Amino acid sequence: MHELPAIVVSGLSVAYGDTEVVHGVDFSIGWGEICGYLGPNGAGKSTTLRAMVGVQPVRFGEIRISGCCPFTEAVAARQQFGFVPDTGGLFSLLTPSEHLAFVADLHELPREVAASRIEQAVGRFGISDFLNRRVDSLSTGQRQRVALACGLLHEPRVWILDEPMSGLDIDGVMTLRSLLREHADRGGTVLYSSHLLDVVERLCDRTLILAAGRVVADAPVADLLSLASDRRLETICHELTRPELGTDRSPSF
Repeated sequence: MHELPAIVVSGLSVAYGDTEVVHGVDFSIGWGEICGYLGPNGAGKSTTLRAMVGVQPVRFGEIRISGCCPFTEAVAARQQFGFVPDTGGLFSLLTPSEHLAFVADLHELPREVAASRIEQAVGRFGISDFLNRRVDSLSTGQRQRVALACGLLHEPRVWILDEPMSGLDIDGVMTLRSLLREHADRGGTVLYSSHLLDVVERLCDRTLILAAGRVVADAPVADLLSLASDRRLETICHELTRPELGTDRSPSF
């Protein structure tokens, strides 16, 4: 369906001041994939995702989302992806209704299209009961539902999600899991960063594991599970990201 990969990250290096935190990260994700992005705290996952969507400056490397660079082709790139950060990225004094209208305006959705998309998002993510309450009065899970509704409102082909199930109740988790699979089945792509490894096992087709700013594994989930004695992703992830391995890591797959 698409000639170019959904996501290409090549030689990505990111630094905070003089400290490099992401070191030459390379990966490519095709259309129709749900790819888990795993690693311990401080591994560089969120930094990588922020660079991919153009909000974190990079030192070296190239990023393409559906062929577009998020820095030099920012407007075109942002039409291709939807980003839900781990912080939610919401304005505390606005209501969910105001957020959705604001996002629709940012993407220049025609009035009728915006109204239809907003109605669908409200129902899909179950936010009708608190649609007109300020964000600072909402629970963590309610805020996460709003963040997801806003991040995906423009119906992007590439979803970049950082801990998207944080705070969600069981109904919210089940809804999101279904939406992720439906999106991939329609040819869309999902890059899914999470510490919920049991969810990654059941949901993702492939997994990237990051440690100390480097990719230490890139393989189908089934292949990674076959390497663990107990067939648990948690076990192999822990084995590949142990701090005592230091900086002399090399990709294992």
